Amino acid sequence: MRVLVTGHEGYLGTVMVPELQAAGHDVTGLDSGFFADCILGDAPEPPPGIAVDLRDVTVEQLAGFDAVVHLAALSNDPLGALAPQITYDINHHASVRLARLAKAAGVRRFLYASTCSVYGAAGNGLVTEDAPLRPLTPYAESKVRVEDDVAAIADSGFSPVFLRNATAFGFSPRLRADIVLNNLVGYAVLTGEVRVLSDGTPWRPLVHAQDIARAFATCLTAPLEAIHCRAYNVGTETNNLTVAEIAQAVVETVPDSKLLITGESGADPRSYRVDFSYARKELGFEAAWSIPDGAAELYREYTARGLTSDAFFQRFTRLAHLTSLKESGVLDDELRRIGA
Repeated sequence: MRVLVTGHEGYLGTVMVPELQAAGHDVTGLDSGFFADCILGDAPEPPPGIAVDLRDVTVEQLAGFDAVVHLAALSNDPLGALAPQITYDINHHASVRLARLAKAAGVRRFLYASTCSVYGAAGNGLVTEDAPLRPLTPYAESKVRVEDDVAAIADSGFSPVFLRNATAFGFSPRLRADIVLNNLVGYAVLTGEVRVLSDGTPWRPLVHAQDIARAFATCLTAPLEAIHCRAYNVGTETNNLTVAEIAQAVVETVPDSKLLITGESGADPRSYRVDFSYARKELGFEAAWSIPDGAAELYREYTARGLTSDAFFQRFTRLAHLTSLKESGVLDDELRRIGA
């Protein structure tokens, strides 16, 4: 199958591409290159790629593909809060435009990377894909809008599927340090402290980047009638933990580290536990990585590859990195490349 992966030079895309290639797919990437140089260790082997801003994709660039795996986005809540309109322009409007162009180009499958954060403040019960969506941030709201708008254009020739990923963790050569487990392990390696800024009580579901890639690979070959216009939570119930419990797993992994729950950021309203049984029953997919295994992997990779404070707090933190690109004159206020 010919597959186009948007955001192939990002944290998830760098893990996704080799997984799909190993499954026998002919993969092409599409990326603006914001994070192409955010590498820890050896640079990955790139697939053939299209260098273009998501907002400028053309129907001609999508012709000939059997499927689009759409990962590209401004991908965290702090960035969304700082620049909500740009978040909506890229994450919502450009994503829906991409889907419409894909449909016009004859692409049959459209796999969209949504998020479990669409459930927002869901309480202590396990939420299924049928639960009310209560997004609390521009990032999560943009994901809900894309699901709604892309579902509206589905038909017999165009089958979207919405993969609501739990919070990602795990090593990728293009690292992100601003997601919870990656951040806690990195901070512990660099400082000896496992620092939690909230009160530690919110629930978070977590899933390894490799498991996310496996879920997308599963949907690429699932019968169209099974996945047509469906949403699937991607993760495992055993990784539904409170932030304090996640932090404790880090303490047990990083030698001589100490837990510090400061509470300085106040109570976090984003709290949800997720049911992942639909993907098991309907797709035969089950996430394999546990949080302790992921913490051990991150500790091993960080120490082996020489993680530094500068890289951790700047290059591998989305908001800091994009701010640096703006300040250095690479990007303008709309996050477009200057002179491109």
